[in-house]
Amino acid sequence: MSTSPNPVAFPSAPVRPDQLGDVLDRHVRWVKGLPGGMRANLALADLEGVDLAHRDLRAATLSGARLGRCRLHATNLAGADLFCTDLRDADISRANLTQTDLRGARLRAADFTEANLRGADLGPGTPEDGSRARALAGNRGDDATARTRQDMREALLAVLHAGADAPVADTVRTDLTGAVLRKAVLTQADLSGSILQNADLSMAVLINANLTGARLNGANLTGATLTGAVMSGADLVGARLAEVDLSQIDLSGALTARPLDTLGSAIQRAIYDHERWIESFGSRGMRAELDGMDLTRADLRGVNLSAASLRGILLTDAALCGARFIMADLSGADLENANLMGADLSGANLSYAKLSGADLTRVRLGPAEIKDPSGKPTGRSWAANLTGADLRRAALVGSCLVQANLSDAILEQASMDGADMTGARLGRHANGRLPPRRR
Repeated sequence: MSTSPNPVAFPSAPVRPDQLGDVLDRHVRWVKGLPGGMRANLALADLEGVDLAHRDLRAATLSGARLGRCRLHATNLAGADLFCTDLRDADISRANLTQTDLRGARLRAADFTEANLRGADLGPGTPEDGSRARALAGNRGDDATARTRQDMREALLAVLHAGADAPVADTVRTDLTGAVLRKAVLTQADLSGSILQNADLSMAVLINANLTGARLNGANLTGATLTGAVMSGADLVGARLAEVDLSQIDLSGALTARPLDTLGSAIQRAIYDHERWIESFGSRGMRAELDGMDLTRADLRGVNLSAASLRGILLTDAALCGARFIMADLSGADLENANLMGADLSGANLSYAKLSGADLTRVRLGPAEIKDPSGKPTGRSWAANLTGADLRRAALVGSCLVQANLSDAILEQASMDGADMTGARLGRHANGRLPPRRR
């Protein structure tokens, strides 16, 4: 992989916030064809938290820029180059993003309410030009311009993969985890391979959109218009599809959840008896022992399996939002790509569990309060145990990891924004520090 940016592709030094006004003014003149105008090149600029609402940024270059928490309400970004841009937590409501290149962008928790993303490219980020974001992005068939743009993207991917041995051709998936896309227009948008886990797509217009291989587990698609959409190979475990017409949608190979009532009478009974056991402080029902059971893609949202024995259980791709696993034994469990958003795992034993790619956003992994048989607090607590847990690429955004034991846990590429690590024990795989919270 080349790690040297093309000198034409990147500015000699990224634009600073104090230079932004002049850059934007000259860009408007360029858009209008007035003398002294120049197309805005904000590649790699650090503009986190800047207010760009109602601005005209048509066809601007913003690849790799840091725009997290920015205000882009009603901003015109038609045809802009937002390749691998960081827009986490940004307000992009009612913005014009038609034909925009958003491949590989980080859009976690961004607000796209009523935004126009018609024809936008939100597919995987690769150096080559995207399938749609060309018409307004200055690609007029000029081979030199296309080569320069590709060189810039190769350099940017090298920056994003700093220290990795992966080739430039590796892709970066567009991350829309938890993004708000209510009433957004995504007609003919390319969302192939994108991560839309727990995203709000209610009332969104996705006519003829490409959602091939997209990760939509836990997404809210209530009332969405999906006429002609392609969702082959998409992950729809735990997705809400109320008031959605699926008759004209390609769902070949799509993954769907296994509802509780399809998991077999023994498992249903075990969960029912366990919840009675919890509610009665052990006087009724029976503690669940589901060690080694295969509950792959199970829909267990909101269940209470606190103190259950779940050693080595298979919960890969399971829908577990809001579930309670307080002081449960999940040692060696496989929770890869599971959706645990908002779950309570206080005091749980997750030693050597597989949690790679799991969504642990706002999860409680702090100490559990120990109570006596009558339910009264004893004044003692039990810390969560994540010794040796595989948390690669896991989302721990806003999670509580107070006093958690993370000795030998693997945190490579884990998202830790806003996580409370007070008193947590880190081991050798973390090299005594947390993953970077912002690039």
